[in-house]
Amino acid sequence: MRIGLVCPYSLTMPGGVQNQVMAMASSLRRRGHEARVLAPCDGPPPANHVTPVGASVRQPSNGSIAPIAPDPAAQYRTIAALAAEDFDVLHLHEPGVPGPSLTAMFVKPAPLVATFHAAGHQPAYGILAPLARRLGRLMEVKVAVSPEALALAAPSVGGDWVTLFNGIDLSAAAVEPWPTRGPTVFFLGRHEPRKGLEVLLEALGRTSLDMTVWVAGEGEATEALRRRHTDPRIEWLGRIDDHERDRRMAGADVFCAPSLGGESFGIILLEAMAAGTAVVASAIGGYRKVAGAPAPDGSVPEEPAAVLFEPGDPDALAASLGSVMGDEELRMALVRSGLQRAARFDMELLMDSYVELYERAIELHRTAV
Repeated sequence: MRIGLVCPYSLTMPGGVQNQVMAMASSLRRRGHEARVLAPCDGPPPANHVTPVGASVRQPSNGSIAPIAPDPAAQYRTIAALAAEDFDVLHLHEPGVPGPSLTAMFVKPAPLVATFHAAGHQPAYGILAPLARRLGRLMEVKVAVSPEALALAAPSVGGDWVTLFNGIDLSAAAVEPWPTRGPTVFFLGRHEPRKGLEVLLEALGRTSLDMTVWVAGEGEATEALRRRHTDPRIEWLGRIDDHERDRRMAGADVFCAPSLGGESFGIILLEAMAAGTAVVASAIGGYRKVAGAPAPDGSVPEEPAAVLFEPGDPDALAASLGSVMGDEELRMALVRSGLQRAARFDMELLMDSYVELYERAIELHRTAV
């Protein structure tokens, strides 16, 4: 099949959706499909199977900053690329985001599979519900990456849905670990309130544990946080490339994800687990499922693959870090259960399901014509 994957976010900016799209394209190409990614790029495209449609602008979204390309020039390039490629099926990610995904849905040159990633509070879904429902009828197959993403999009978009959790490329964990000088905690993410970095830094100040905290990423809060938190145990890494990211993930003793909310699925937790790193994370909905923890109502009990703490509580985070860093038996138990948990989310298993959905979309489109 000729498969077009359309991403509304810049591929040269770090992000979970971007990583997912690129991993999907790589899997499809390994299977012999002609897969190509259409997306904004702020610089050279990250692979030769990427068609850049323009540069991005940063827009506030769901407590974060989204690098999107809503300008007319990007839409013209998207339409031209769609016409030139003659795809058998299009896989749109976040189709409601202004930019190439939304444009591809309006143009609809091929059957559509649409994946919705966002969770949290999105007022536009309520305001634009009548339009969303009409656009929903253009999609042959609609996918949500988690129950939270389904709960956000389905009431407005309507129709039948499939829930498929995101996947990870397990081969990325096969790297040489980054060297450490002692117990090490790794944080990776944008420096913005939603990601909870300040909670981690506050927690560090409330413990005397001998450890190093690697802080990767950047954002609008970086300089203020650096001025406020001068603990010598912190190493500010700035933006790092994917290879260094994977090596540091494998080298750290603990990966910490202190997000306050808005995460529909904790793919970053699974990547840490696959790297053989213990996970300490906030007990938000998307993370609870990845960790295998019981839901608040007690359902779906499973051996935990992470230690969870109350979101936004630095004292609880300090205690959780202390329990894991100070108990090697607990840490290794988390590593073992994490490896087992990550294996269930292998990207290749996910793409088996998506290939079936592509075929279903093509058949639904054919019979509807």
